[in-house]
Amino acid sequence: MDPVPQPDPDLLIDFNDVIVRRSGNTLVGPVTWQVELDERWVVLGPNGAGKTSLLRMAAAEMHPTSGAANLLGETLGKVDVNELRPRIGLSSAAVASRIPRDEKVGDLVVSAGYAVMGRWRERYDELDTERAVDVLESLGAEHLSDRAYGTLSEGERKRVLIARALMTDPELLLLDEPAAGLDLGGREELVERLGDLAADPDAPATVLVTHHVEEIPPGFTHGMLLNEGSVVAQGLLEDVLTAENLSSAFRQSITLDRIDGRYFARRAQRFGRHRTR
Repeated sequence: MDPVPQPDPDLLIDFNDVIVRRSGNTLVGPVTWQVELDERWVVLGPNGAGKTSLLRMAAAEMHPTSGAANLLGETLGKVDVNELRPRIGLSSAAVASRIPRDEKVGDLVVSAGYAVMGRWRERYDELDTERAVDVLESLGAEHLSDRAYGTLSEGERKRVLIARALMTDPELLLLDEPAAGLDLGGREELVERLGDLAADPDAPATVLVTHHVEEIPPGFTHGMLLNEGSVVAQGLLEDVLTAENLSSAFRQSITLDRIDGRYFARRAQRFGRHRTR
């Protein structure tokens, strides 16, 4: 019998032929995927492609049905996930749904150090408070510290959630559709902030899930395209993000432009169709 390969400590994510099945349906897989320390990944695909399920595995919130899922040098199923999760920063709609509306932004961010939602009797020292201020400032949200979360705009909430995810100085940052629900101004503000984060050599390795190429910040290095749980393409972003690959993933003819480091996609015009006025 061949020896079972050991997790590579240099890989933050090391998935080998992982498959997730629920009620007889395959949500993800088989997927083989590795993320290294200095990489910034975008996972792109249509609704139902398996993006969120893949991210939940990367957040140690879901185990694969088969295959090996290694995170931060540990194997899911062989490690206490409560030891892994503080090392992983996660911003998602599921996290947002658990936040009390009256929670102060400063308390929401600093409480990430105890992995609790809603500050109660925990004690925080000056270093904790300074760290919370620093991560809020890095996202242009330091002025929101005394505001109640429920009074924030959608764009402000997104930035505060990312600040909370960064509070523990994680080794891996996971962002599940961070621009969902934002208007044009809010999206562009967030994309710029994430671009700054991607350019910071001290920032954690990052995985961003989105439906839209317009939401990919400058500085992201790698990409994965999914459709119905399977990988259409993965690798360096400039190799993965092509009109041909997008057309395969979204199953319609897509054209792609790149302007000033940003991507823009649209459905290809069908020549010969009658236009109505």
